[in-house]
Amino acid sequence: MRTPTCHARVISALVGGTALVLAVTGTASAHPLHRAGPDRQVLPAEDGWAAYGTGTTGGAAADPAHVYTVTTWEQFKAALADGGSAPKIVRVKGTIDADGPGCDAFAVPGYDFAAYLKTYDPAVWGRARNLDGEPDDSPEGLRRASAARQDASVKADVPANTTVIGVGRDAGFKGASLQIKGVDNVIVRNLAFESPLDCFPQWDPTDTADGNWNSEYDSAVVHGSTHVWMDHDTFTDGEHPDSTLPSYYGRIYQQHDGELDIVKGADYVTASWNVFEDHDKTILVGNSDGAATAAVDRGHLKVTFHHNLFRNLVERAPRVRFGQVDSYNNHFVAGDGFSYSYGIGLESQLVAEHNVFTLPDGARAGSILKKWKDAPVTAGDNYVNGRPTDLVAVHNAQVPGEILRSGAGWTPVLRTGVDRPQAVPGLVGRCAGAGHLR
Repeated sequence: MRTPTCHARVISALVGGTALVLAVTGTASAHPLHRAGPDRQVLPAEDGWAAYGTGTTGGAAADPAHVYTVTTWEQFKAALADGGSAPKIVRVKGTIDADGPGCDAFAVPGYDFAAYLKTYDPAVWGRARNLDGEPDDSPEGLRRASAARQDASVKADVPANTTVIGVGRDAGFKGASLQIKGVDNVIVRNLAFESPLDCFPQWDPTDTADGNWNSEYDSAVVHGSTHVWMDHDTFTDGEHPDSTLPSYYGRIYQQHDGELDIVKGADYVTASWNVFEDHDKTILVGNSDGAATAAVDRGHLKVTFHHNLFRNLVERAPRVRFGQVDSYNNHFVAGDGFSYSYGIGLESQLVAEHNVFTLPDGARAGSILKKWKDAPVTAGDNYVNGRPTDLVAVHNAQVPGEILRSGAGWTPVLRTGVDRPQAVPGLVGRCAGAGHLR
């Protein structure tokens, strides 16, 4: 294992079409090298699954005409659209508010939340059927139309061969949902994401015995895309944590979805040096057990998580289906309401090694892993509250009805270096998240 440092690696970059090798650690090199700015940096070789094959260079080869600095949501979306899939760099300056008009501006004429609550009250509507098929002029139909307005406003499609990067220490988005869909070669770095607040969640009385409010809009979605690097980003609920949300029909009016979802056959993704905090359902790798989804996801969803801070989360850090997921050198700090960290789902092959877990009094180490479906997992050299812990063994001892099998059946090789678990909390605490990119 290596001596801990925030960036003990070498980064290759393309500048004006010329390949350079960039030392970024301050270590001596045999000959002088020029260091590109962060917007021209690319994923290092062997740095997780996103380095597989062609690697991930984003917009590093962009010509000057395709380098943009944006300060508004309109400018950001226009920059993404300009030039198609030609290499581009979009530099985000300051905090950009994607849902500035507010919920009232998205509501269609006739939409009335009080009428919605009255119509679908379980005492009136019941709990045996959902709201699918309600006509367009019904409260649910008007909710759908209002939600479509917000959807069109807060989502931004990121094209292939793009780097989106924050400038300085205070760049990011409020209420935005980055859609990385069906493209290859994307880098997203140094950005703080405050989760979108869904203005129009849908009530589903059939979701659990008590019903649930279901929301849309992840901060970032990797949907059927390949070679994606998410690095030094911060994801949080910001000014609107779940504790501030009201309840209706006895259920929390959930206005948040995920922070990062990797779904629909996405492949070769690396998430490094990020902070995921203050959220409930955090990360999905694979979003369904259904047969149609399985046909798309089998053999894909190869994702690496390393040197991330997962703090004050409830669940899904991540929840995995199908994919070969490598999770190492992460720090998990549980808070009130903690349910689990890793969700072991259908045909998943999770390797979770060299991680550190800090649990509060009363939380059990056996709850770190959650068995959703029978699938093998490799979990070695992990520490819980300062002690080496066999996560599979302690889970099986403490949760006897959910026996897990050891041995994911594969060995990760795409790692630039592994730090001692004892060093991970300090290292990740100093270096992870937006504003810490060097």
